[in-house]
Amino acid sequence: MSRRDRERRGRAGAPGQGKVRRGPRRFTISMQKRLVVLFLIVAAAFLVLAFRLILIQRDNGRSYTMQVLSQQAYDNKSLPYKRGKITDSKGTVLADSQLVYNVIIDASQMLEEEEYLEPSLNAVTRLGIDKEEIRAYVTEHPGSQYYIAKKNLPFQDKRAFEKENQEGAQAEREAQQKAVEKARRQGKPDSEAEKVELVYSNIRGIWFEDNYIRNYPCGTLAADVIGFTVGNNRGSFGLEEFYDETLNGVPGRTYGYLDASLNMEQTTIEPTDGNNLVLTLDANIQSICEKYLKEFNEELKDHKHKGNGSNNAACIVMDVNTGGILAMASEPGFDLNDPYDIKKVAGMPKLNDEDAITTNYLTEAEAEALSDKDRSRYLNALWNNFCISSHFEPGSTAKPFTTAAGLESGKLKTTDTFLCTGYLDVDGTAMKCAHLEGDGMLDVAGAIERSCNVSLMQEAFKIGPEVFCKYQNAFNFGLKTNIDLAGEARTDDYLYAAEDMKNVDLASNSFGQNFEATMIQMAAGYCSLINGGYYYQPHIVERITSASGSTVQTNSPRILKKTISEETSDLIREYCILAVEGDHATGKLARPAGYRIGGKTGTAETHPRKLNQWVVSFLGFAPAEDPQICIYVVLDRINNKKQDEAGRACIVARKIMTELLPYMNIYMTEPLTDEERLELEELGLYDTNERN
Repeated sequence: MSRRDRERRGRAGAPGQGKVRRGPRRFTISMQKRLVVLFLIVAAAFLVLAFRLILIQRDNGRSYTMQVLSQQAYDNKSLPYKRGKITDSKGTVLADSQLVYNVIIDASQMLEEEEYLEPSLNAVTRLGIDKEEIRAYVTEHPGSQYYIAKKNLPFQDKRAFEKENQEGAQAEREAQQKAVEKARRQGKPDSEAEKVELVYSNIRGIWFEDNYIRNYPCGTLAADVIGFTVGNNRGSFGLEEFYDETLNGVPGRTYGYLDASLNMEQTTIEPTDGNNLVLTLDANIQSICEKYLKEFNEELKDHKHKGNGSNNAACIVMDVNTGGILAMASEPGFDLNDPYDIKKVAGMPKLNDEDAITTNYLTEAEAEALSDKDRSRYLNALWNNFCISSHFEPGSTAKPFTTAAGLESGKLKTTDTFLCTGYLDVDGTAMKCAHLEGDGMLDVAGAIERSCNVSLMQEAFKIGPEVFCKYQNAFNFGLKTNIDLAGEARTDDYLYAAEDMKNVDLASNSFGQNFEATMIQMAAGYCSLINGGYYYQPHIVERITSASGSTVQTNSPRILKKTISEETSDLIREYCILAVEGDHATGKLARPAGYRIGGKTGTAETHPRKLNQWVVSFLGFAPAEDPQICIYVVLDRINNKKQDEAGRACIVARKIMTELLPYMNIYMTEPLTDEERLELEELGLYDTNERN
């Protein structure tokens, strides 16, 4: 057999024999290298991908999460809380939150069946909603399940709507049942019964969401004390701002979603309502104060010029022995239920570019024409609480403080006397007394009775600037009293330091000029003058209660310091009684019929002096024997040719006390004149038959 035949046979194989088997192929070095390179490439790709995923999670994770959640059947709804109410000391509600409703449209339900749309659109018109607007929205957003069509629907409107729907649907069911019964009597099957047009039964996709709006039942009463709320329960001014976190609660929330098994899961966290404020303020006392401030305003409105009866008229009534505010009123006021009423700023002084008042006054037409920016400026001026936010030179109401400082420091004796010739030369400046003819020789008591500037200047020189400034600080002039109201002003920039005080400054400060204070500073300091020397922190909230009514916090009276001794306080009371009852008293017009009181008048010229404008006031206490209340009336730039008439402030104070003292069960101790009886009879405070 040749070699070629053997090779051919070898390739073909012998009959019945398989192919020749070969050994395993070798895994070469080259192949191993290629495999390692491929592995490294794949590993590197995974590392790059992982790094990219980390970056996406860091930078866009929240965005992608929200996109995923938005594609799920998911419901997350906030549940509103009820803001706490504000009541006076007797339980009168001054601020509350009223339950109202948002009208919600569910477009997907309205479009679920063709016969639902028109009845539902017709139904919204009964809620005061434009039918075509809802049709347009539903058409453009067929998958929407939540659209607020109307806010703050009153409860009675919601109830009337639901009642009509229930009664209408019931009537339709009954009509349909009658049609079926009729068909049966005629031997027809139920399916051939006459069909009743379904109007109420086909209403879909309209539901109501609870909401609360702030409501002020007493309208204008204590407006600048209470303040109001703006968007989303945020307090603005007064108590609403100061106690914003206390009054606000915590919203609840419902969570609903479809789980992996398409089962609806829902969780509800109930809202927590806000706490309530119970005030020291008495709504009846507040009403009395506001009544007579308004009366004064109406009496002098448009008198000398077009405008209010004064730039500001205000009154504080304070409990002498606790620091509690019984009333805090000012005029002009505003309605808490409509604080943006621009007509209320008419009659106020015009403001310059720095928001300082001018000598011109805003007419109603000018008020209506104000730009948005100017409206905001004037409304803020209206909303400010004059009693705590404005400062002025107090005038002669500061004289008892000067005398108290002298007596307490030992620089003055009750037997000291001073000669008043009508003026005093102070470093070349002739500083005048109110009585240009002079008051003659006066002792310390007589200086207060006659309100003698010259005597007080001489007292101040005996006291000296260091002691004088020390007691100004002791009575808290210049500093906030920290009353629990938003917007209290500091006045330290308007006081002298002892080292900077010249003789002219000391002299003018002694009778209440050339330094400034707020009403609340004066009232709180004066209470310490006549209650034995105890300086109480002024406060207007007596206690805080929970939504269920339990007491959360009590604001007990806080004595911050002792300003003067009992002996000095007794003397100051005597001098202030003399300033009302004495033969030469300046405060006679303040005494209410049947009562003894004490007090001091004030007349202070405003800056710039050349304008001849004045702030007049009366700062007093009642009853004389056992002081219970402090009353402070301030009239800022009276709308009258003659402004420096402290008697007008006395008259307002007397009218307030004439009603206030009987209301507080403080009984008369003094005999009445015929004229006083007639006055009380006209007020309904004296019954002739009962007294006889």
